[in-house]
Order: sequence, then C-alpha cells, then structure tokens
Amino acid sequence: MPTDLLRLDLVIPVLMSCAMLWWVSRGLSWTARLATAAVTLVLTICVLLVERGWG
Repeated sequence: MPTDLLRLDLVIPVLMSCAMLWWVSRGLSWTARLATAAVTLVLTICVLLVERGWG
C-alpha cells in the first residue's frame, strides 16, 4: 500500500460525496441527515472494497 495519504482517487470521491450530502440534506432533519450520511459512507466503503478486490 502506498504511503502517500493525498491520493486523488480517494480525495476526489470523498469531496464529491460531501458536496452531494450537503446539497441533498438541505431542509432535512438532523436524524435524516445522519441517516443519509451513514448510507453514503457505507456505499462509498463498498465501492472502494469492490474496486480494490476485497482488500
């Protein structure tokens, strides 16, 4: 595993996810925002695991 922590293939999807979460969560309650963030985090982790061959 590379030691550089600033990898664009990880940073860009995280930033885009944060921007999308902010856009979607406008007007939602805090519970709905937390649920949306949790689902997005789980989906991001699943995609990264699949892309990297399950570890």
